[in-house]
Amino acid sequence: MRVFVTGASGWIGSALVPELIGAGHQVVGLARSDASAAALTKAGADTVSGTLDDLDVLREAAAASDGVIHLAFKHDLAFTGGFQDAADADRRTVELLGESLAGSGRPLLIASGLVGLTSGRPSTEADGRTPDEVSAHLPGGPRTRMGTAHVTLALAERNIRSSVVRLPPTVHGEGDNGFMAALIGIARDKGVAGYIGDGTQRWPATHRVDAARLFRLALEGAPAGSVLHASAEDGVPLRSVAEVIGRHLDVPTRSVPAEEAAEHFTWLAGFLGLDSPASSERTRDLLDWHPTEPGLIEDLDKGHYFRADGR
Repeated sequence: MRVFVTGASGWIGSALVPELIGAGHQVVGLARSDASAAALTKAGADTVSGTLDDLDVLREAAAASDGVIHLAFKHDLAFTGGFQDAADADRRTVELLGESLAGSGRPLLIASGLVGLTSGRPSTEADGRTPDEVSAHLPGGPRTRMGTAHVTLALAERNIRSSVVRLPPTVHGEGDNGFMAALIGIARDKGVAGYIGDGTQRWPATHRVDAARLFRLALEGAPAGSVLHASAEDGVPLRSVAEVIGRHLDVPTRSVPAEEAAEHFTWLAGFLGLDSPASSERTRDLLDWHPTEPGLIEDLDKGHYFRADGR
């Protein structure tokens, strides 16, 4: 296939591009800078210059493709107080991609999230498929982004082979600058590796290489309207994560009371308080997806997150 990928030079995209090319696909990546374009070219992909705001570029690239994988999100805007604006841009992009692919039977995949789908049990691919199930407790921006997943699934009714790949809060690996890197940074600054309460909150996790493989398998074979879980591990206790961080930084590990979490963990506090395990059993059976990379604790123990450059 000729596959148009937004976010192709990003954290997951940079693992997905070689995965797709290695499987015989041609990749056209959206590049918002010269550096991104150079990285994609080096990886063997073609490029088209633009951002999520360049609607004509997106429309033309999608129309010329055999399938689209949408990974880009304005994270820099979202995490500096503009989550609603970032979510609105994401929704606009998905709607435009849907218009470009309508009636074609071609695949459209987007990335979504696994946090907060259920309470007290591992979520499955059957959970969270309607807005009323999960969005009532969410603030505006996250609610809009969750709704974009439902918009994507509904595109199956317009003869688009749409799929939503739900990603864990930590898609880990060497070079990760996400939640794990932020948590390690807080431990460095505070001199303590903390967890909230008893630390039994669980996060699903997967290595970026395994996540990239799932996107490729979904592109090739997921039925229209599929919800897929990219959870290689159903739930890693956050106390176990803190213990590894404490050991590598040589700082104590301790509980942070819930009422002090916002001050200690800042923007991470709301996420760290969630117990959000997630099963991927149906995804594995559907697409024969078998994660092979190290788990989160093993990956942390390799030490690359703790190098002098902050990883």
